[in-house]
Amino acid sequence: MMNKRSFLKYATVFTAGSLTLNTNLNAQNQLTKDIDLESLTVDAQPILASERKERIRKAQQLMQNQNVDALLLEAGSALIYFTGVKWRRSERFTGAIIPKEGEIAFVTPYFEEPSVRESMAFDAEVRTWHEHENPFEVVAGILNDRKISNGRLAIEETIRHFIVDGIEKTSNNITLVSGKSITRGCRMFKSESELSLMQIANKVTLEAYRYVHKNIELGMNPQEIASMMSNATRLLGGIPQFSGVLLNEASAYPHGTKQAQLVKENGIILMDCGCSVHDYESDISRTWVTGEPTKKQRLVWETVKKGQELAIETAKIGTPAGEVDDVVRSFYAKLGYGPDYQTPGLSHRLGHGIGIDGHEPVNFVKGETTKLAPGMCFSNEPGIYLFGEFGVRLEDCLYISKNGPKLFTDLSYSIDQPFG
Repeated sequence: MMNKRSFLKYATVFTAGSLTLNTNLNAQNQLTKDIDLESLTVDAQPILASERKERIRKAQQLMQNQNVDALLLEAGSALIYFTGVKWRRSERFTGAIIPKEGEIAFVTPYFEEPSVRESMAFDAEVRTWHEHENPFEVVAGILNDRKISNGRLAIEETIRHFIVDGIEKTSNNITLVSGKSITRGCRMFKSESELSLMQIANKVTLEAYRYVHKNIELGMNPQEIASMMSNATRLLGGIPQFSGVLLNEASAYPHGTKQAQLVKENGIILMDCGCSVHDYESDISRTWVTGEPTKKQRLVWETVKKGQELAIETAKIGTPAGEVDDVVRSFYAKLGYGPDYQTPGLSHRLGHGIGIDGHEPVNFVKGETTKLAPGMCFSNEPGIYLFGEFGVRLEDCLYISKNGPKLFTDLSYSIDQPFG
C-alpha cells in the first residue's frame, strides 16, 4: 500500500496547474491502483432534460402569476439549473431568456455557439453576436419576437451590473424587475432526484473524511491534509469544491489565519470540506483533537454538538428559518457565549441553503422570516470560537421532508470518535 507521504507526493499533481495532462493522468492511475478507495458515484443519475423542462414550466407559471413577461439568466448556477449549460462568466455575455410562455432562447458569441450547444440539456434556439456587435441588441430582438418589446423583464439576482446596464440602454421600453421570487420559487425546493445527488455527494465527503482521519500524522500542514482530502474525494467519484483545514489556534477564526500551522499533540483539527456530484454539493465540517482532548476542548465540543441537535429539533415545517438560529444562539448565551454574534461564541449564521451552489438562499440567520417547507436544504453548522485559543464547528446538511428535517449524514459521534 502507498504510505501517506507518497500519497501526498502524487496528490500535488492535482493542484499544480503547470503540470501536463499526461502527468495528471499517470498520477491519478497510480493513486487509483494503490489506495483502497472506490467510486461511490457510478450509479448517480444526472438531472434529466424532462426535469429541466418542468423547471422552466414552473418558472413560467410563476411569471404569469406575478405579471412578468420574461426571465433573463446569465452563465452561472441558474443557467445550469434550468438548461444544463455550464459556462464561465466573462466580459462576453452568454445567457438565456425564458419567456412567460413559449420556447426559451440562448444568446452567446458566434464562436461559442458549438460549445454552448454541446452543453445544452435539450435543443433550443441560439442567437449569436460577433465581437464588434452589441449582445443586448440580440436580447432585445428575442424579446421583440416574443412580443415583449414593452413588458417586464425579470433579472436573475446574481446577474452582473454591466448586463443590466446594457439592457437598460438598449431596450428603453422594457421595465426591469427582480427575478428573485421566480428563481428562488423553483430552486429552493429540491426534487427527489436533486436530493438523491446531494445524498451521494455527502456520502462521498464523509467517506473521504474517514480516510483522512485515519491517515493524518503529527507534523502535517494544512496543505498536505487538504491535498489528501481532495484526492480521496476524487477517487470516491466526487469533484472537490473546497477542502479547508484549520489547525490549533487557527480554528478560532472561521475562515482561518496566515499563521503557520502544523498538526501537534492535543491540537485541534477543524476541517470544512465539500464536493459536487452532477452539479449538486455537499458541505460537512468536523472537529477533533490529535491525542487526548483537554477538559475545555471536550466541553466546548459537546456544547456545539448540543446546539446542532437543538437546531434539528427546531427546524420543523412552518418554522421561520431565522428562528432556528435564534434558538441555538439563545441556548449558547445561557452558557455564557455571545451574546448574539459576539465571541467567545457563535460568530456566524447557523447555516445556509445549499444545492447547485454551496451557498444558496435562504439562511438560518437572525431575522429570516421565510418559513421552512418540504424540499428546502440547509447546512446546520453551529460553532463556538474562542479567539486566541481554538474553535469548534460541526456541520451536516439536512433537508425538510414532509415529516420534518432529515439529515444527509449522521452527526459526529464524539470528539474522540468523530466518525464512529
